[in-house]
Amino acid sequence: MREEENKRSSQSSSVKRFFKKRWVFPAIYIASAAIILTGVLWYQSSAGDSDKYSYKSSDLTGKKNQTPAVEVNSALENVKMPVANAKNAEIKTKFYDFNAKAEDQEAALVFYNNTYQPNTGIDITVKGGETFDVTASLSGTVTRVEEDAILGNVIEIEHDNGIVTQYQSVKDIKVKAGEEVKQGDVLAKAGQSLFNEKAGTHVHFEIRKDGVAVNPSDYFNKPLNTLQEDKQSESVDTPKAKEDQQKIDDSQGAEDDPAADTESDDDSTDSKTGDDSTDSNSGDQPSNDGQSTNKSKNS
Repeated sequence: MREEENKRSSQSSSVKRFFKKRWVFPAIYIASAAIILTGVLWYQSSAGDSDKYSYKSSDLTGKKNQTPAVEVNSALENVKMPVANAKNAEIKTKFYDFNAKAEDQEAALVFYNNTYQPNTGIDITVKGGETFDVTASLSGTVTRVEEDAILGNVIEIEHDNGIVTQYQSVKDIKVKAGEEVKQGDVLAKAGQSLFNEKAGTHVHFEIRKDGVAVNPSDYFNKPLNTLQEDKQSESVDTPKAKEDQQKIDDSQGAEDDPAADTESDDDSTDSKTGDDSTDSNSGDQPSNDGQSTNKSKNS
């Protein structure tokens, strides 16, 4: 018993001696303050991060939020020829370029209804003149599917930033308006049209940027953002509009030029004066003859 009491007394005395040291309590206070301060800072940082990034359920792993990915991928897509096998394809009628040579412009004219029309796209055929699968040149949304006897049916697909692709002279259409299509999806089969019967079995392919037709051949195998960044200044209809405007300006110039009217009036007046003098001379000539005859008789 005495031994146990001696042990307990020795332990309590050692603890008391430990706490009697000057550095013990300051060390305890500093350690406690450090622990509390660390906890407060950790809590504030975790709360601030959640407010800063505003995480939503759509941002979590495993959620199906593919819309941004589609936009990025479509911008990175290269413009493809709308055929399954581009190696067997050939361009029957090229795009009418107003800056091209005269012979190239002539080759890009389409004769329909007794008039020559500039080709606003390209007409694609395959070797042998057989039908073939028409595929989507770019991913997008089908906005128009229309039966048209003259154009040979029309499919229109809308893309980002005002870009639209159009497929004419097609049959056995596989898509409907409102459907989402991916690049390379089969849209229809190549057919024929009354507008360009000379091309035979073909697909008429157009690319329009903000309603202006551009040359598809300039953008094949190039990223879509190349077309999005280009600025188109003139459409196919511009030359005719310029010609009509030139006619209007010429007519207005003629009306606003008084000098020209004065000169024309003077010319007409001179011509009338010349005619009157001729008539008067011709009228006086018989009287002179009569006077000379009378003089000869008197003599």
